[in-house]
Amino acid sequence: MLMTRASEYAILSLIILAKAQKPLDVDTLSRELDISKSFLAKILQALARQGILNSYKGVNGGFELARESGKITMLEVMEAADGKSPAVFSCSPSQEECPSNKAPSCSLWPFLNRLQTKVDLFLATLTLETILTEE
Repeated sequence: MLMTRASEYAILSLIILAKAQKPLDVDTLSRELDISKSFLAKILQALARQGILNSYKGVNGGFELARESGKITMLEVMEAADGKSPAVFSCSPSQEECPSNKAPSCSLWPFLNRLQTKVDLFLATLTLETILTEE
């Protein structure tokens, strides 16, 4: 599946954080998004590990963007949130790795692979800033 809940919540959190222009804690974000605090905390920690967010501990702690919104791509956000690249299809990304060994005779794989390449390129060029300006 291309857009998981983790990816969706990651992007929605980044939109809120970009608009806030100050660190926000997990409690505030989970209330705003009406989602589980523990699930959101895992997502935000993954984004921080990948350098998308800065994390601050303590009473006035929270999360904020680590970079300008124009330098944060949706591909990297989705990869960080899910721990893997977003996939249009569940087939292998290369014919050599096809688990059924039928890739050479599969007429659908080349089409799906081209689609995946286009989706990856789109997500790699779509930035948080673009989303913020088109709202």
